Amino acid sequence: MFLKKLKFKKAILFLLLLLIMPISVFAYSDYLIPGGENIGIELEATGIMVVGTYEVNGSNPATESGIMVGDKITHINGVKVNNISEMINIIDENKNNGSIEITYERSDKSHKTNLKLYKDDNNVYKTGLYVKDRITGIGTLSFIDPKTKIYGALGHEIIEKSTGQILEIKDGKIFESTVTDINPSTEGTPGEKNATYNYENVFGNVVENTNKGIYGVYFSTLPDKKKYKVVSPSDIKLGEAVIRTVISGNEVKEYKINILKLTHNSKTKNILFEITDSELLEKTGGIVAGMSGSPILQGDNIIGAITHVVIDNPKRGYGIFITNMLEEAEN
Repeated sequence: MFLKKLKFKKAILFLLLLLIMPISVFAYSDYLIPGGENIGIELEATGIMVVGTYEVNGSNPATESGIMVGDKITHINGVKVNNISEMINIIDENKNNGSIEITYERSDKSHKTNLKLYKDDNNVYKTGLYVKDRITGIGTLSFIDPKTKIYGALGHEIIEKSTGQILEIKDGKIFESTVTDINPSTEGTPGEKNATYNYENVFGNVVENTNKGIYGVYFSTLPDKKKYKVVSPSDIKLGEAVIRTVISGNEVKEYKINILKLTHNSKTKNILFEITDSELLEKTGGIVAGMSGSPILQGDNIIGAITHVVIDNPKRGYGIFITNMLEEAEN
C-alpha cells in the first residue's frame, strides 16, 4: 500500500512539473537594438560550387564527365579542397596526366567522375567549369540582441543565383558598406542599392544562412541607440509604422509605411505593407534590393523586418515577424 501511494505522489509531482514548465523557453532579450545599417556580406561556401560550364576547342569536359550546374566539388584526386585556390593547385600538379578525378555532391549524395583536361588555343589546360567558393553582396542589419550580441539580418536566405540553391556556408562575415546610389524600382522591375565595401571594418561573423535570414555574433562596439521592445505578433496593429534603412551614404533614416495585413501561418511573409513616405518613393520608387532586413518599428516596439518586394507594385512588400527571426537565431 505504501508503494502504491509513493508511486501516486511521484505521478502527481511529475504532472505538476509538466504544468509548471513552459512549452517554449527563449533566451533572447525583451529589448533589441534596431538595425537599419547597410552591411556588406561575404559567405564562404562548404565546398566549391559549379555555377556554369563552357567548351574548350569544341569539347565540353563537364558534359562528358556528367558534372552539372549546382554540383558541389569536395575532392580532387582524393584530396579535400576547401576553395578554388586549392583546386587550381591540385589540377596544376596533375595536368600532365590529362584528367583528374572529381568527387562531388548532388542532392546530398556523393559521386565520383573523371574530368578530362583540354588545352585551349594558348596551350593552357582548362576544365570547362565555372566555379565559385564564396558570395559577396549587401543587405540591411535587422537587430542586435544587447545581451547575447547575436544579430540578425536580411530576413531571408542567400541563394546562389546561377544554381538557384541556398548557399551552405562554413564561414562568413558582415562589414561596413556605403550606399553610393539607387537604381529605382518600377512596376515589374525591382531596383537595387549600389554600394562600396570596406572589408577592413568587420562588424561580426556569419554562422547561419537560413530561410529566415543570416545570423551571427556582432563583435564590434554596440551602437549607442534606443532599444525597442520585442512584441508578439498578436500585439502588432494594422496601420502606421516605420522602417529604418539607408539610401545614401551610411545615414540610417526612418520612413513611413502602412501595414495592410498580417499573416500568422507563413514562415517569412507575415506583414504586408505599403510605403507611404514621399521622400523614399521619390528616391527609390519603392522597395529595392538591399533593403532586405530593414527593421519595421511600430511605436516603441520592434515588430519585424523587410523580406520581399511585390514585383508588380514595388510600393508594397512583405516583412517577417521579429519573433520568427529571434527564434531562428536561437537554433
